[in-house]
Amino acid sequence: MSRRRIPSRVFSVLVYLFLYAPIVLLIIFSFNAGRSNRIWEGFSLQWYLELFHNARLLGALRTTVVLSLIAALMSTVLGTAAAIGFYSMRRRARGVCLAVNNVPLTNADIITGVSMMLLFVFAIDLFNGSPLSAALGLRWRMGFGTLLIAHITFDAPYVILSVMPRLRGLDPNIYEAAQDLGATGWYAFRKVILPEILPGVLNGVIIAFTMSIDDFVISYFTKGSGVTTLAVEIYTMVKKPVTPEINALSTLMFTVVFLLLLVVNVRQARQEAAATRQKAALTPDGKAR
Repeated sequence: MSRRRIPSRVFSVLVYLFLYAPIVLLIIFSFNAGRSNRIWEGFSLQWYLELFHNARLLGALRTTVVLSLIAALMSTVLGTAAAIGFYSMRRRARGVCLAVNNVPLTNADIITGVSMMLLFVFAIDLFNGSPLSAALGLRWRMGFGTLLIAHITFDAPYVILSVMPRLRGLDPNIYEAAQDLGATGWYAFRKVILPEILPGVLNGVIIAFTMSIDDFVISYFTKGSGVTTLAVEIYTMVKKPVTPEINALSTLMFTVVFLLLLVVNVRQARQEAAATRQKAALTPDGKAR
Protein backbone atom coordinates (compact mmCIF):
# COMPACT_ATOMS: atom_id res chain seq x y z
CA MET A 1 0.00 0.00 0.00
CA SER A 2 1.34 3.41 -0.96
CA ARG A 3 2.15 5.72 1.94
CA ARG A 4 0.21 8.48 0.21
CA ARG A 5 -2.97 6.42 0.36
CA ILE A 6 -2.76 5.72 4.10
CA PRO A 7 -3.96 9.19 5.27
CA SER A 8 -6.85 9.18 2.79
CA ARG A 9 -7.98 5.71 3.88
CA VAL A 10 -7.72 6.63 7.55
CA PHE A 11 -9.78 9.74 6.85
CA SER A 12 -12.40 7.64 5.01
CA VAL A 13 -12.62 5.23 7.96
CA LEU A 14 -13.09 8.13 10.38
CA VAL A 15 -15.82 9.64 8.21
CA TYR A 16 -17.74 6.36 8.01
CA LEU A 17 -17.25 5.81 11.72
CA PHE A 18 -18.66 9.27 12.45
CA LEU A 19 -21.68 8.63 10.18
CA TYR A 20 -22.59 5.09 11.19
CA ALA A 21 -21.42 4.70 14.78
CA PRO A 22 -24.61 6.34 16.18
CA ILE A 23 -26.77 4.01 14.09
CA VAL A 24 -24.83 0.95 15.23
CA LEU A 25 -25.15 2.10 18.84
CA LEU A 26 -28.89 2.59 18.42
CA ILE A 27 -29.30 -0.90 16.96
CA ILE A 28 -27.27 -2.48 19.76
CA PHE A 29 -29.24 -0.81 22.56
CA SER A 30 -32.55 -1.71 20.92
CA PHE A 31 -31.76 -5.24 22.21
CA ASN A 32 -30.79 -4.05 25.68
CA ALA A 33 -32.68 -5.71 28.52
CA GLY A 34 -32.72 -2.51 30.55
CA ARG A 35 -33.99 0.99 29.87
CA SER A 36 -30.57 2.59 29.84
CA ASN A 37 -28.96 3.83 26.62
CA ARG A 38 -25.51 3.80 28.22
CA ILE A 39 -25.25 0.58 30.27
CA TRP A 40 -25.67 -2.83 28.66
CA GLU A 41 -27.83 -5.04 30.88
CA GLY A 42 -28.17 -8.11 28.68
CA PHE A 43 -29.77 -9.20 25.42
CA SER A 44 -33.56 -9.03 25.16
CA LEU A 45 -36.35 -8.61 22.61
CA GLN A 46 -38.77 -7.06 25.10
CA TRP A 47 -38.73 -3.61 23.48
CA TYR A 48 -39.69 -5.07 20.12
CA LEU A 49 -42.53 -6.95 21.81
CA GLU A 50 -43.71 -3.79 23.58
CA LEU A 51 -43.42 -1.89 20.32
CA PHE A 52 -45.85 -4.26 18.60
CA HIS A 53 -48.28 -3.87 21.49
CA ASN A 54 -48.27 -0.08 21.24
CA ALA A 55 -51.53 0.79 19.47
CA ARG A 56 -50.52 4.38 18.79
CA LEU A 57 -47.27 3.43 17.08
CA LEU A 58 -48.95 0.65 15.11
CA GLY A 59 -51.57 3.14 13.91
CA ALA A 60 -48.86 5.53 12.79
CA LEU A 61 -47.06 2.65 11.06
CA ARG A 62 -50.24 1.60 9.26
CA THR A 63 -50.86 5.17 8.08
CA THR A 64 -47.26 5.52 6.91
CA VAL A 65 -47.26 2.28 4.92
CA VAL A 66 -50.62 2.98 3.26
CA LEU A 67 -49.61 6.57 2.51
CA SER A 68 -46.23 5.53 1.09
CA LEU A 69 -47.72 2.81 -1.12
CA ILE A 70 -50.45 5.04 -2.57
CA ALA A 71 -48.08 7.99 -3.03
CA ALA A 72 -45.44 5.78 -4.68
CA LEU A 73 -47.92 4.24 -7.12
CA MET A 74 -49.62 7.51 -8.04
CA SER A 75 -46.37 9.44 -8.36
CA THR A 76 -44.98 6.64 -10.55
CA VAL A 77 -47.91 6.90 -12.95
CA LEU A 78 -47.71 10.69 -13.06
CA GLY A 79 -43.91 10.77 -13.18
CA THR A 80 -43.72 8.20 -15.99
CA ALA A 81 -46.30 10.10 -18.03
CA ALA A 82 -44.45 13.37 -17.40
CA ALA A 83 -41.11 11.82 -18.37
CA ILE A 84 -42.56 10.59 -21.67
CA GLY A 85 -44.03 14.03 -22.28
CA PHE A 86 -40.69 15.73 -21.54
CA TYR A 87 -38.88 13.29 -23.82
CA SER A 88 -41.17 14.10 -26.75
CA MET A 89 -40.55 17.86 -26.42
CA ARG A 90 -37.97 19.90 -28.26
CA ARG A 91 -34.59 20.19 -26.56
CA ARG A 92 -35.06 23.73 -25.22
CA ALA A 93 -38.56 23.09 -23.84
CA ARG A 94 -37.39 19.79 -22.35
CA GLY A 95 -34.48 21.54 -20.65
CA VAL A 96 -36.82 24.10 -19.09
CA CYS A 97 -39.20 21.41 -17.83
CA LEU A 98 -36.38 19.33 -16.35
CA ALA A 99 -34.98 22.44 -14.64
CA VAL A 100 -38.40 23.06 -13.08
CA ASN A 101 -38.56 19.38 -12.10
CA ASN A 102 -35.27 19.74 -10.23
CA VAL A 103 -36.56 22.59 -8.05
CA PRO A 104 -38.33 20.31 -5.51
CA LEU A 105 -35.17 18.18 -5.31
CA THR A 106 -32.86 21.08 -4.52
CA ASN A 107 -35.33 23.06 -2.44
CA ALA A 108 -35.12 22.74 1.34
CA ASP A 109 -37.78 20.47 2.85
CA ILE A 110 -38.76 23.14 5.36
CA ILE A 111 -39.56 25.58 2.55
CA THR A 112 -41.53 22.94 0.64
CA GLY A 113 -43.46 21.94 3.76
CA VAL A 114 -44.35 25.49 4.81
CA SER A 115 -45.30 26.58 1.29
CA MET A 116 -47.57 23.55 0.79
CA MET A 117 -49.15 24.13 4.18
CA LEU A 118 -49.95 27.74 3.21
CA LEU A 119 -51.34 26.55 -0.13
CA PHE A 120 -53.59 23.99 1.55
CA VAL A 121 -54.80 26.52 4.12
CA PHE A 122 -55.66 28.99 1.36
CA ALA A 123 -57.43 26.34 -0.74
CA ILE A 124 -59.36 24.98 2.27
CA ASP A 125 -60.55 28.45 3.32
CA LEU A 126 -61.55 29.20 -0.26
CA PHE A 127 -63.49 25.96 -0.61
CA ASN A 128 -65.18 26.05 2.80
CA GLY A 129 -66.35 29.61 2.17
CA SER A 130 -67.71 28.87 -1.31
CA PRO A 131 -71.37 28.27 -2.21
CA LEU A 132 -70.42 24.76 -3.37
CA SER A 133 -69.37 23.78 0.14
CA ALA A 134 -72.61 25.16 1.58
CA ALA A 135 -74.73 23.43 -1.06
CA LEU A 136 -73.06 20.05 -0.60
CA GLY A 137 -72.66 20.40 3.15
CA LEU A 138 -68.97 19.47 2.89
CA ARG A 139 -66.12 20.87 4.93
CA TRP A 140 -62.55 20.25 3.83
CA ARG A 141 -59.73 20.14 6.33
CA MET A 142 -56.11 19.11 6.38
CA GLY A 143 -55.60 15.40 6.92
CA PHE A 144 -54.71 12.29 4.96
CA GLY A 145 -55.72 13.88 1.65
CA THR A 146 -53.38 16.87 1.96
CA LEU A 147 -50.64 14.57 3.22
CA LEU A 148 -51.04 12.34 0.16
CA ILE A 149 -50.94 15.30 -2.25
CA ALA A 150 -47.77 16.57 -0.60
CA HIS A 151 -46.05 13.19 -0.86
CA ILE A 152 -47.01 12.78 -4.51
CA THR A 153 -45.62 16.25 -5.18
CA PHE A 154 -42.14 15.51 -3.89
CA ASP A 155 -42.07 11.86 -5.07
CA ALA A 156 -42.89 12.51 -8.74
CA PRO A 157 -39.62 14.34 -9.59
CA TYR A 158 -37.60 11.33 -8.43
CA VAL A 159 -39.65 9.06 -10.70
CA ILE A 160 -39.07 11.40 -13.65
CA LEU A 161 -35.31 11.32 -13.07
CA SER A 162 -35.43 7.50 -12.88
CA VAL A 163 -37.38 7.07 -16.12
CA MET A 164 -35.67 9.72 -18.29
CA PRO A 165 -32.36 7.81 -18.73
CA ARG A 166 -34.26 4.76 -19.98
CA LEU A 167 -36.16 6.90 -22.49
CA ARG A 168 -32.91 8.44 -23.75
CA GLY A 169 -31.61 4.94 -24.44
CA LEU A 170 -34.57 4.06 -26.70
CA ASP A 171 -34.47 4.11 -30.46
CA PRO A 172 -36.44 7.32 -31.27
CA ASN A 173 -38.22 5.55 -34.16
CA ILE A 174 -39.32 2.44 -32.31
CA TYR A 175 -42.77 3.82 -31.41
CA GLU A 176 -43.53 4.92 -34.97
CA ALA A 177 -42.27 1.58 -36.28
CA ALA A 178 -44.74 -0.28 -34.04
CA GLN A 179 -47.58 1.90 -35.29
CA ASP A 180 -46.53 1.34 -38.92
CA LEU A 181 -46.91 -2.39 -38.25
CA GLY A 182 -50.53 -1.84 -37.20
CA ALA A 183 -50.27 -1.33 -33.44
CA THR A 184 -52.49 1.24 -31.78
CA GLY A 185 -50.92 3.96 -29.65
CA TRP A 186 -51.76 2.25 -26.34
CA TYR A 187 -50.74 -1.20 -27.59
CA ALA A 188 -47.41 0.15 -28.88
CA PHE A 189 -46.73 1.80 -25.54
CA ARG A 190 -47.68 -1.28 -23.53
CA LYS A 191 -45.78 -3.81 -25.66
CA VAL A 192 -42.83 -1.81 -26.95
CA ILE A 193 -42.09 1.26 -24.79
CA LEU A 194 -43.09 0.05 -21.31
CA PRO A 195 -40.92 -3.12 -21.30
CA GLU A 196 -37.90 -1.00 -22.24
CA ILE A 197 -38.41 1.62 -19.54
CA LEU A 198 -39.73 -0.80 -16.89
CA PRO A 199 -36.42 -0.98 -14.94
CA GLY A 200 -36.49 2.81 -14.55
CA VAL A 201 -40.16 2.72 -13.55
CA LEU A 202 -39.50 0.07 -10.88
CA ASN A 203 -36.56 2.07 -9.55
CA GLY A 204 -38.86 5.09 -9.39
CA VAL A 205 -41.44 3.15 -7.37
CA ILE A 206 -38.84 2.01 -4.85
CA ILE A 207 -37.27 5.45 -4.50
CA ALA A 208 -40.68 7.13 -4.12
CA PHE A 209 -41.71 4.62 -1.45
CA THR A 210 -38.43 5.14 0.39
CA MET A 211 -38.76 8.92 0.29
CA SER A 212 -42.35 8.78 1.58
CA ILE A 213 -41.74 6.35 4.41
CA ASP A 214 -38.72 8.37 5.56
CA ASP A 215 -40.17 11.90 5.28
CA PHE A 216 -40.70 14.01 8.38
CA VAL A 217 -40.54 17.75 7.63
CA ILE A 218 -43.11 17.96 4.83
CA SER A 219 -45.42 15.49 6.60
CA TYR A 220 -45.23 17.51 9.80
CA PHE A 221 -46.54 20.65 8.10
CA THR A 222 -49.21 19.06 5.88
CA LYS A 223 -50.73 16.27 7.98
CA GLY A 224 -53.30 18.28 9.90
CA SER A 225 -54.82 17.00 13.14
CA GLY A 226 -55.91 13.42 13.71
CA VAL A 227 -53.38 11.96 11.25
CA THR A 228 -49.76 11.17 12.00
CA THR A 229 -46.94 9.32 10.32
CA LEU A 230 -44.29 7.19 11.92
CA ALA A 231 -41.56 9.84 11.65
CA VAL A 232 -43.81 12.47 13.24
CA GLU A 233 -44.82 10.06 15.99
CA ILE A 234 -41.18 9.34 16.79
CA TYR A 235 -40.52 13.07 16.99
CA THR A 236 -43.43 13.42 19.42
CA MET A 237 -42.10 10.59 21.58
CA VAL A 238 -38.59 12.07 21.65
CA LYS A 239 -39.97 15.24 23.27
CA LYS A 240 -40.66 13.12 26.35
CA PRO A 241 -38.17 10.92 28.20
CA VAL A 242 -36.77 8.55 25.60
CA THR A 243 -37.88 4.93 25.89
CA PRO A 244 -36.08 1.95 24.31
CA GLU A 245 -39.14 1.44 22.10
CA ILE A 246 -37.84 4.31 19.97
CA ASN A 247 -34.58 2.41 19.52
CA ALA A 248 -36.48 -0.64 18.32
CA LEU A 249 -38.71 1.38 16.02
CA SER A 250 -35.78 3.33 14.57
CA THR A 251 -33.91 0.09 13.98
CA LEU A 252 -36.83 -1.34 12.00
CA MET A 253 -37.19 1.85 9.94
CA PHE A 254 -33.48 1.93 9.21
CA THR A 255 -33.55 -1.72 8.14
CA VAL A 256 -36.48 -1.19 5.76
CA VAL A 257 -34.97 1.92 4.17
CA PHE A 258 -31.53 0.29 3.93
CA LEU A 259 -32.95 -2.78 2.18
CA LEU A 260 -34.92 -0.67 -0.28
CA LEU A 261 -31.88 1.44 -1.12
CA LEU A 262 -29.82 -1.74 -1.46
CA VAL A 263 -32.36 -3.11 -3.96
CA VAL A 264 -32.21 0.14 -5.96
CA ASN A 265 -28.41 0.16 -6.05
CA VAL A 266 -28.23 -3.51 -7.03
CA ARG A 267 -30.75 -2.97 -9.82
CA GLN A 268 -28.87 0.05 -11.13
CA ALA A 269 -25.57 -1.85 -11.04
CA ARG A 270 -27.09 -4.74 -12.97
CA GLN A 271 -28.62 -2.37 -15.52
CA GLU A 272 -25.27 -0.64 -16.06
CA ALA A 273 -23.52 -3.99 -16.40
CA ALA A 274 -26.13 -5.16 -18.93
CA ALA A 275 -25.74 -1.94 -20.92
CA THR A 276 -21.96 -2.38 -20.90
CA ARG A 277 -22.25 -5.96 -22.15
CA GLN A 278 -24.67 -4.87 -24.85
CA LYS A 279 -22.27 -2.20 -26.08
CA ALA A 280 -19.36 -4.64 -25.99
CA ALA A 281 -21.36 -7.09 -28.15
CA LEU A 282 -21.60 -4.55 -30.98
CA THR A 283 -19.00 -3.96 -33.62
CA PRO A 284 -17.87 -0.40 -34.41
CA ASP A 285 -20.36 -0.23 -37.31
CA GLY A 286 -23.23 -0.82 -34.86
CA LYS A 287 -24.15 -4.32 -36.04
CA ALA A 288 -24.36 -7.28 -33.72
CA ARG A 289 -21.66 -9.86 -33.95
